[in-house]
Amino acid sequence: MYRSKYNAKKIVIDGIKFDSQKEGKRYQELKWLETDGQIHSLELQPKFEIVSRIKWNGKTLAKRSYKADFKYYLVSAGMWVVEDVKGFLTPVYTLKRQIFLNLYPDYLFIET
Repeated sequence: MYRSKYNAKKIVIDGIKFDSQKEGKRYQELKWLETDGQIHSLELQPKFEIVSRIKWNGKTLAKRSYKADFKYYLVSAGMWVVEDVKGFLTPVYTLKRQIFLNLYPDYLFIET
């Protein structure tokens, strides 16, 4: 077991290191739902661009991304889901979440 900066215990499942036991447990649930055919195309740590690279004052400012915990297709709803497992909401996370929701309205967004 490893500990993160927020005192969450990291865990390894199927050779994948998760930032918390809660996230690892959710991964196991989603794998079961995928096996059962309720979801498909499970992706871990999907990245979404939320701010493009720009030039400012002669400098190039890097693009910024939001990295969720999971992305998958929910068969019953007929739509893509982006899911984030959170134990602690930081100001940076809440800002990135709001930008993501504004830029990607076609995704169902879930926090667990």
